[in-house]
Amino acid sequence: MGTVQTNITLGTAGHIDHGKTALIKCLTGCDTDRLKAEKQRGMSIELGFAPCRISDMEIGIVDVPGHENFIKTMVAGASGIDGVIFVIAADDGVMPQTREHLDILTLLGVKHGIVALTKVDCVESDHLQIVTAKVKNFLMGTFLENAPILPLSSITGQGFDTFYEALKKLVGIIKPKKIDGVFRLPVERTFSLKGYGTVVTGIPVSGSVKTSDEVVLLPQGTKGRIKAIQVYKRDSDIAISGQCAALNIPHWDHKTIRRGNVVTLGEYFSPQQWYLCTLHVLGSNRLSLETGTQMKFHTGTSEVVSTMYLMQGNSVTAGQECIVQFKLSEPVVAGPRDRFILRSLSPVQTVGGGMIIEAVPKKLKRSHPAILQDVQTRAKAVLVQKDFVEYGIKTAKTLAIGQAELSLRTKIPPESLKQILAALIHESKILNLALKLYIHSDTVALVQQRLLNIVSEFHSKRPESPGMSFEQFSEASGLEKNVFNGLVKLLISQGKLAERNHRLALPDHRETFSEDEQKLLETVESLFSERPFNPPKCEEIIEPAATTPEKVQKILQILIEQERLVRVENNLLFHCKAIDQARQILISFINKEGRLESVKFKYLLDTSRKFAIPLLDYFDRIGVTRRVGNTRYLKTPVGPVSDS
Repeated sequence: MGTVQTNITLGTAGHIDHGKTALIKCLTGCDTDRLKAEKQRGMSIELGFAPCRISDMEIGIVDVPGHENFIKTMVAGASGIDGVIFVIAADDGVMPQTREHLDILTLLGVKHGIVALTKVDCVESDHLQIVTAKVKNFLMGTFLENAPILPLSSITGQGFDTFYEALKKLVGIIKPKKIDGVFRLPVERTFSLKGYGTVVTGIPVSGSVKTSDEVVLLPQGTKGRIKAIQVYKRDSDIAISGQCAALNIPHWDHKTIRRGNVVTLGEYFSPQQWYLCTLHVLGSNRLSLETGTQMKFHTGTSEVVSTMYLMQGNSVTAGQECIVQFKLSEPVVAGPRDRFILRSLSPVQTVGGGMIIEAVPKKLKRSHPAILQDVQTRAKAVLVQKDFVEYGIKTAKTLAIGQAELSLRTKIPPESLKQILAALIHESKILNLALKLYIHSDTVALVQQRLLNIVSEFHSKRPESPGMSFEQFSEASGLEKNVFNGLVKLLISQGKLAERNHRLALPDHRETFSEDEQKLLETVESLFSERPFNPPKCEEIIEPAATTPEKVQKILQILIEQERLVRVENNLLFHCKAIDQARQILISFINKEGRLESVKFKYLLDTSRKFAIPLLDYFDRIGVTRRVGNTRYLKTPVGPVSDS
């Protein structure tokens, strides 16, 4: 049976000189101390990566430094691991970095591990029993409380078989990372190889990438194409989240790349300085953190100075959890659900950590109750992808959000996002308002009622009108056009709005007129009917209708809204039947002759140029004809007669 590569990465952790590197060498045959300084000093300064075969699976192991000065490197390594081999030397027992490493692993969300009690060849059996009891007591209440404690010696091989069996069980209960996210690799280190060029290494925290894919280096914004990939030090066509990977990208200059940079795809990520986070303060330090405190902020492989701002209160004490904002001294690339570690500046010690909710463009004002409510809702929603997608839709600035924008906001690729959207639609939590445009059901209920109120108010002010034009309604709504159109279409389909004569009204609305208004309507309309191609001006209506200019204007507007009159120019109106008649005459003539010279149209209608030319221009606008110089041709195909 062949070896199966899987995207599970284990890490070692523990105090300096407790035998982590020796254990990995014994387990894998790899010496992860690669730097000359590491060889000379006998300690791991940089992260060491080694492939490890466990039964029929090949996994990755990261050897992280134990010395206090290299805690930041340990954080970088631990941020990508799925489980831990927690190393404690039998001759020393629990030491300061033992405690700090366990705190960091806990804050980074590591859930699985085993305990290697090393150097048993250096102690007597009685002492070993005492140390084992102390280690059990130390691990009480932690994620390693029920982990097996495995005595062994990397020198004599004592206990190694038992340790290996426990390691197999550990790997068996760890679920490999999902690879359907956006590829992102926090750079652990970079170098140049002769004949290859620049290589960057690290553990991808999400997604996958293939040779020939174009990637971008952040924060530099430099694009490059992957020439070659190695996974667990062997050539591969693909690297996936959770694997120790090396990417060969010749276009980049390795001298401009440093730890903390990020390799990713597309436009999903950008360097940001403000992050909204959930913070857990360690209880062991018994300290209180004040808002405005500066601390070291570690996430991925980056380390920057940050200023912490509490969303509530002015301080947070040991053991507490809260929502905070961090302003970073320089932009960092991070995403929702990424873990972070906080360390004090002086004395340097780990004080807490937690989870990034997401980047924010600027400092949020905690004095606003609505903002506080929102960040609490956001902090809960981000824990589950589907909930975060629903939150993103519900809080869209324009009430609805497109799939592309939502994908960028949630950092979920389109194919995976489609499945989540389909589930939310099935649960009636969201609606597909238009092509790839989504709105939350709660938003629909609120906004639809507001729209219906606008129409109702219009009816109360203008009972004689058949309804609002789309333009009037859209302007009154204040909504973006695509959102407005989608909601109106939905209201019509639900029977809550009716469309009549290109106007929108409540279904039970009927125009109401006084007896005098009805008579005036009939009088004015008859004047236009009697003069189809020589329509009257406003002042020509006043005397025969025995009314005022104001009332004439009102009646004309009503007739336009009812589409009994058509506005051809600003102050030029024709009866709808005259428009139909002129159109038929125009179409018949051009069908017969092939074209129409503009000057001839007045003779066809038995009118003057004053009325004929505006009518021709009108038919150009609505798509009946096209003009070439002073000649008109039919547009094909010609639609049915429309009074627009």
